[in-house]
Amino acid sequence: MGDSYSYVGAVVGATYPEMGKVLRKIMPKTYILVPGYGAQGGKAADLAPYFNEDGLGAIVNSSRGIIAAYKQDKYANFGDANFGDASRQAVIDMIEDITTAVGLK
Repeated sequence: MGDSYSYVGAVVGATYPEMGKVLRKIMPKTYILVPGYGAQGGKAADLAPYFNEDGLGAIVNSSRGIIAAYKQDKYANFGDANFGDASRQAVIDMIEDITTAVGLK
């Protein structure tokens, strides 16, 4: 669809990086929704094939890893009452993790 991103997207789990690599090659200007980062086992290093060289094209989802961050040992110091702060920190950590692994930083 020209030089901009397609109106058609794809969904591929973060635990299938080889499939992400194939789809990115045949659909270079398609957004790919990538669920499964974090709680479901997807690692930041697995996400590189989903992104284009410009760092765009992938939308990474981590619902449980963010909304239930306060239950993780890493964020336990926030406590139950500050679950929002734990979620915020989990998002900050996720962004850092992904941008580093994908080579955007």
